[in-house]
Amino acid sequence: MPNVPVYNIQGETVGEIALSDAVFAVPVNTALVHQVATGYLANARQGTVGVKSRGLVSGGGRKPWRQKHTGKARQGSIRAPHWKGGGVVFGPQARSYRQALSVKARRGALRCVLSARLGEGELRVLDSLEMETPHTKELHAILGRLALGDQRTLLVTASVDRNVYLSGRNMPDLVVTPADGLNALQVLRARNVVLTRGAVAAVEGVLGK
Repeated sequence: MPNVPVYNIQGETVGEIALSDAVFAVPVNTALVHQVATGYLANARQGTVGVKSRGLVSGGGRKPWRQKHTGKARQGSIRAPHWKGGGVVFGPQARSYRQALSVKARRGALRCVLSARLGEGELRVLDSLEMETPHTKELHAILGRLALGDQRTLLVTASVDRNVYLSGRNMPDLVVTPADGLNALQVLRARNVVLTRGAVAAVEGVLGK
């Protein structure tokens, strides 16, 4: 089991925690991580864009002028694609981009990216994080004492913590999420991952099965 130091909110080491091999020490399956990350991005697309083809544009039911003897090129409709206000040829249509992601794939990819962050030394464990009121400056100071720099950080709490969430909402390089909402794409986008001790237990309880 990999052992990592546990920090308090002052940035001091207060002990160690043994992480589960089944969650934080698995081989990285690059193909699986790519498949799941692509699926998350595809599922976030709305797919509501759409344009009207020649058959959908209103008007243009009759020829604008007769076929011959006008000196002009023959035309069949003022809604042809080359007319202003005409239909669009091969334009985008509303569609669903959704990709099915199995529970096994999503959990497997999450294990891979968590193991990768731990191997890179970019995963830290906080003993606890409790805030009586939302306070962005206080949370910024706590993360600063962990020597995270200005890199994008993912903060994982054991459960939904409204005060912590509101404190981090204004910080552009911080994402706060509860353990049950954690996914592989969030970990990939973050350079540093910070979990509370309770979040580690929650993550291992789900992914360690």
